[in-house]
Amino acid sequence: MPRVYFKPVKSHSGVEVVNGASREVLTKLIEEENISLEKFIPLKVHMGEKGNRTYIKPENFNSIIDYMEEKKINSSFIETNVLYRGQRMTREAHVKTGKEHGFTRIPIVIADGENGEDFKNVIINKKHFKKCKIAKKIADVNQLIVLSHFKGHILAGFGGAVKQLAMGCAARGGKLDQHANSKPIIIPFMCRTCGVCRTHCPVDAITIKKWAKIDKDICIGCSSCQAVCPHNAITSNWFQTFSMSFNERLAEYALAAAKDKNNIYVSFALDITAGCDCEGHPMIPINGDIGIFASTDPIAIDKACLDKLRPDVKLLFWRGIRTLTYGEKIGLGSKNYDLVNL
Repeated sequence: MPRVYFKPVKSHSGVEVVNGASREVLTKLIEEENISLEKFIPLKVHMGEKGNRTYIKPENFNSIIDYMEEKKINSSFIETNVLYRGQRMTREAHVKTGKEHGFTRIPIVIADGENGEDFKNVIINKKHFKKCKIAKKIADVNQLIVLSHFKGHILAGFGGAVKQLAMGCAARGGKLDQHANSKPIIIPFMCRTCGVCRTHCPVDAITIKKWAKIDKDICIGCSSCQAVCPHNAITSNWFQTFSMSFNERLAEYALAAAKDKNNIYVSFALDITAGCDCEGHPMIPINGDIGIFASTDPIAIDKACLDKLRPDVKLLFWRGIRTLTYGEKIGLGSKNYDLVNL
């Protein structure tokens, strides 16, 4: 049975307290589980959408970076481009937003390229996906420290370690697969036939006539065209997004992202909001701060965070249980765990 190490943190505690707790759970996990550390370990983070105020701030990761420096481990913040339009849709804009939010202590790496086109197909052969588009610079490393903000999410139920793996490690085309299992769509009346999408398509799947058209037999679903269209004429097919299979697709992508990796998961159950850090506006926490969790099992750590919520808030996050149940079924982790209180 996997162990989850937990250090409580009271609401409104300062950065020093959070850093002390995260250092304690990390070192205890590594020592007790006898984890071997690579010479290069990226920190998988979410740098917050512009306008959001409750994402986990980079100063809360200082003790973890200190620990790696003491061990002479090189690192970087690592992230992937988002699917929707915003300030993190291209590498240039994403890095700019990250630096504005204070992620400057170590380099920022956007793992799926300038427009989300750089990925590797990771084979899993599961119900929804035979292969998954994982950002290349994530697929290429042997170990990540996955730093997650535990909070709500309108589609997933909640976001934690599993969602950090699934959406957070997927290239843009992989995010599209999870959300809608479809290819981008061009809205004819918004298309100005400028040709920017065709120029940036890596497989020449776009032709320009009266308007741009995507050949779905050629399209690889990378969604680079959506990122670069200056007229917002390209969108995703959201028809299947709200189906319950979304949670299963999320779990399968998390399995692909974690495949053959010796990952460490650290989750911050602080500033727990109903919405995701991708939402570019201020939000009010709906649960008091809980603390810092660490584990080698993404299912176990998410379940431990969920179990610490107030009952009324836990009820709001019910949809995420499907992700954990299916994830356990396909071998991503276990919902049964031993909680080690520090």
